[in-house]
Formats: sequence, structure tokens, C-alpha cells
Amino acid sequence: MTTTQQPPYPPPGPPHRPGTGPDTGDGGGHGHGGHGHGVHGHGGHGSGGGHGHSHSHGPAAPVSKHLRKVIAAILIPFSAAVVVGLVVLWPGGAPPHQRTGVGFDRQTQQATVTTVTSVSCQVGAGGQAPIGDPSATGGAPAAQENKKGPCKKATVRVDTGKDKGRTFTELVQPDQTRQLHQGDKVVVAYEPKAPKELQYAVTDLDRKFPMALLAGIFAVAVVVVGRLRGVMALVALAVSFLVLTLFILPAVLQGSNPLLVAVVGSSAIMLIALYMCHGLSARTSVAVLGTLVSLLLIGVLGSQFIGWAALTGNTDDSTGLIHGLYPSIDMSGLLLAGVIIGSLGVLDDVTVTQTSAVWELHEANPSMGWRGLYRAGIRIGRDHIASVVNTLVLAYAGAALPLLLLFSIAQSGVGTVATSELVAEEIVRTLVGSIGLVASVPVTTLLAALVVSADRPAPGTAAPAGAQPVTASGGRGRRRKR
Repeated sequence: MTTTQQPPYPPPGPPHRPGTGPDTGDGGGHGHGGHGHGVHGHGGHGSGGGHGHSHSHGPAAPVSKHLRKVIAAILIPFSAAVVVGLVVLWPGGAPPHQRTGVGFDRQTQQATVTTVTSVSCQVGAGGQAPIGDPSATGGAPAAQENKKGPCKKATVRVDTGKDKGRTFTELVQPDQTRQLHQGDKVVVAYEPKAPKELQYAVTDLDRKFPMALLAGIFAVAVVVVGRLRGVMALVALAVSFLVLTLFILPAVLQGSNPLLVAVVGSSAIMLIALYMCHGLSARTSVAVLGTLVSLLLIGVLGSQFIGWAALTGNTDDSTGLIHGLYPSIDMSGLLLAGVIIGSLGVLDDVTVTQTSAVWELHEANPSMGWRGLYRAGIRIGRDHIASVVNTLVLAYAGAALPLLLLFSIAQSGVGTVATSELVAEEIVRTLVGSIGLVASVPVTTLLAALVVSADRPAPGTAAPAGAQPVTASGGRGRRRKR
């Protein structure tokens, strides 16, 4: 009598086409062969139609019902709290105020430079004293003699507003950083209380076209490479911008607590962006939980160290103007809100990547326990930390490069520079965000490992515990590299 050797896995179910069924990825990726389709029998009797592990980043394999309940029990109350916070704190628009005519708080119109002629720097149009606002273009007072050449008199036509078609002249010094040329589109400030000949002055160039073109190139690149995911990412970006401009900024101006507004607004952005880009799944939910824990840590650390370092958040012209217009705004709270919002984008990247890595490791080897998944995932995370933290620090340093250059010119000591409020603010912002970023890796990896290893698939859908799965490709067994 011939004895038939039993295979280490249950016999496969009815064959199905690659890319179908509950465990398949999207696109061309095939689901992991946890149902017997990814493993061949011994002695050359394996099915030639087996499917290997998927490397696509499509929807994760569905988890069991009990695990979905556990995740829902955490995230549904949190999401409900975010919605309640949005309703309670919703500002209904920014509060009105009387324009000061200072900085950005002044009326502006679009205009065009029609002609540019050379004139003496000692006189303006018609032999009068020079008019306009040369300091807006980075030059010295127009009445000063300039030895670098003649000045230029630009005739500017207003293109928008009640004075559309009106022209005025602007004197441009030869040493000014921004020169005007015929045909330039410019932004002009309007002060109705000033004398008629001084009501308009050029403040900046109109950069709408190059900025719109660059944004269009970015959008096309994202859609071409990311396809549907790219489209969803752009939609999520637009939604995030709407939350920022319609909720966070007006709510802060209305006098709401900046930290509370930032927490509610960031949470709303996180939920919308992650689920919209990565789908409603347990994998995305774990990334949301990891991001939430990290944001909580950033909020606690930021609050403590901003207080201990006595940072006021009022360190430049912009914050000074805000404080002057709205004295009730807590500027240190606004600083902390900026730290939280600024850290959110990088955290999303780290938590999603770590969660996906753990899920893929589990699909490659379902027998691996949570400890093994955590150890493997954290090795990936260390590489991620090393690159992202350096990126974060360099991003802040690049933004503050002119300031650092000024300190270098003044030959100030490192200690003096680092402890000045202007620089200390950026250091606290960078370090607090980096600590939260570093912490997000082990936190998210641990959560993902616990969730995916605690899953209880339906009977007959997974290999027995202790089995050693082997991926297959093209009808031949292949040992998985470690």
C-alpha cells in the first residue's frame, strides 16, 4: 500500500484569477498566497498558478471582524471629537478690522509698467521731488545723488479697482535690487488718505503666472507618476489648504486658543488626508494612531520647552504686526500651534511608511510574531529616521540662512546666536518636531506589529502556526532572502 505524504498546508481552494478576491493588491500586484495559492507542494506537485507576495502598495488585506471593532472603538470617538471641535470652534470668517496701511495690511491693486525713461536722480517727473516708494524696491532715498548711473522714471498704469486706467510715475534708483522694465506686471499699494500724487506706489512684482505654471507642472508630475493615488493626494492637499484657511487661521484671529485650534485642525487634516490617500483600512488606521500619539508628544514637549525658554513668539515684523492688530492672540500659543502643524506633514510620511513595511513583512511571512515584526520594522525605521531628521534640520536651516549669515557677519559666538530668541525659537521648533518624528517610528511600528499579529483570519484562510511559507514565482519554489 502506498502512503501519500500530507502537504504542510491545507489543500488550496478553487483557483481564481490573479488580482481578484479579498486579499489582492491593486494594479498588477497579486495578493499574498495565504490561501494556499502562494505555496507549492513538495516533490514538484505545486500548482503552476501560485501567486507570490505583492509589492504593490494597494489596499491592505482585510483584517478580521474583531480587530476592526477594536480599531473602530478608538478612532470613531476620536473622529467624533474632532467633528465636535470643528463645529464648536468654527469661526465663520476672519474678524473685520480697520486697515493700518502697514506691511501686508494695506490695499493693493494690479498694475502694468507702460514706459521707462532715464532721468536725473535729483529730480522726479516735471522737475519735482521724486515720488513713489523707492524703499519698497530695496533702494536708497531718491533725493540722494547716485554715482552708479542715471535713475529711471517708470510710468505705471493701474489695471484694477476704481482707479483703473489711472497712471502714476515711480522713480527707480540704479542701485535698487528690483528694477522695473516696460511691460512688467506689478503690485501697487493704495493709500486713499494720501495726497493724490502719492496714493499709489509699486510694492512688488506680480508673480501669478510663474507660480501658477510651477504649480501646474507639480500637479502634472504627481498625476503622471502617482496616477489615481496622485489625484487623491492633490485633492487631499486642497482640502488641507481649505481647513487651514477657512478654520485654523480665522479661528485664531477670532481669539480661540491657538493650541486647541491647531490640535483640532491638524487632526481633521490628518484624518482626511490619510484616509483619502491610502483608503479606509486597518493599515491606514494604525498610521493614524501612530501620528496621533506622536502629535500628542510634540504638543507636550513644545508646551514645556516654549515655556521654559520663555519664548514669546513675537520676534519679527509679521508677528509684531499681528500682535499689534490683535493683542488678545496668545503669540506663544501661536508658536506652539505652528510647531504642531509643521510636524504633521513629515509625520504622515513616516507613519504610513512604517505601517506599510510591517504589513508587507507580515504578508511575506505570516508565521512571524509581533516581536519579529517589530524588530524587522524598526530596522527599516532607523534608516528612515537618519534621512528624515537630517532633512528636517536642513529645511529649517535653509529657511533661516539669511539670518544665520547676519550672525556670521557680526562674528557672534555660537552660544550667543543659539540662545537669542529669534534663533532659539527655530531650534526649539526643530528639536521638538524631530523628537516627535523619531518617536513615531517605534510607536507606529509597535502598533502595526501588535495589530497585524493579533489578527484572527477566518478558518481555512491562513497557514497553521509554525509553518514556514515559501514564496513562489512562475511555478517554481524560491527561498525568501533574509
